[in-house]
Amino acid sequence: MKRLMLTGPGGLAWEETTAPVLTGPEQALVRPVALATCDIDRAVLRGAYPLPGPYPFGHEGVAEVVAVGEEVRRIAVGDHVVVPFQISCGTCPACRRGRTGNCASHPRMSTFGLGALGGLDWGGLWADLALIPHADAMLVPVPAGVDPAVVASVSDNVPDGYRAVGPQLDADPGAEVLVLGGPGAQSIGLYAAGLAVALGSDRVVYLDDSIERLEIARALGAEAVEGAADTRVGRFPITVEAGGGTTALRAAIDATAADGRCTSVSVHLGDVPLPMLAMYSRCCTLHTGRAHVRAAIPRVLDLVAAGRFDPSVVTTVTTTWEDAVDALLETPIKLVATR
Repeated sequence: MKRLMLTGPGGLAWEETTAPVLTGPEQALVRPVALATCDIDRAVLRGAYPLPGPYPFGHEGVAEVVAVGEEVRRIAVGDHVVVPFQISCGTCPACRRGRTGNCASHPRMSTFGLGALGGLDWGGLWADLALIPHADAMLVPVPAGVDPAVVASVSDNVPDGYRAVGPQLDADPGAEVLVLGGPGAQSIGLYAAGLAVALGSDRVVYLDDSIERLEIARALGAEAVEGAADTRVGRFPITVEAGGGTTALRAAIDATAADGRCTSVSVHLGDVPLPMLAMYSRCCTLHTGRAHVRAAIPRVLDLVAAGRFDPSVVTTVTTTWEDAVDALLETPIKLVATR
């Protein structure tokens, strides 16, 4: 079979490799049919994130189930399923609490398509076939009538945006939301803004200096404000830092209201000074960390199926499987390839 390899910054190549086979009763084999780029993929291809390769590429996508082990009950051959990017067993204490990114049955951070960061043995999803170790626990059927290309990024970036606004709006319905967008986690920030609108926030402000991203945020129903990350636009009970860098993180914290919650969805490669006294005085909560995506995927799919949220608004380039390499190297905001 063929799989796509990241050979280095700005380098991608198809290679022939041995096809995976079922070796356990809980496994499934899937054929990816709609693949998306993650914000980290874009940074890696630009040489801005320390994953030089080579490694099997890709960890976001929808696939068709082509074979299942004898103990698989929830998933059947022919199903279209979202493949969570994190490997999770569904039965360990962490998984049972919804913390599937920290599954105790496998090495921490085990993921598809992120090289040494997630363990090379899992392979990537930009391939003819992929082996899913825990089919019933991991795979989530795509709702009837939903185009796989629309939900290709529900493996990772869409639920990453959801975790920054969904539980917060459940706890404080209608609360106003500020998203500081930017290059750090650009599609995640946009998804967070759109999801906040879908979940009934009374006001969603998206701040960015990119006209392209501002237009997408406006199309998602957010109030788009052009400006640098530290532009003052008020204080909000829910803030999301997706810009990347010290300035954006400090600005998001400064914009968080008393008893508010700030979620940083960016990956900060270095230490960042924090205004601890100001946070203490306002009882401000800062959360960062990898999203536990499996637990959020069903809720996101429900919003899509109900017509309340359309992730495809964030997709800036759609291409075919055959033309994917050239399109990937252009590093658009969000690319989806189908076959």
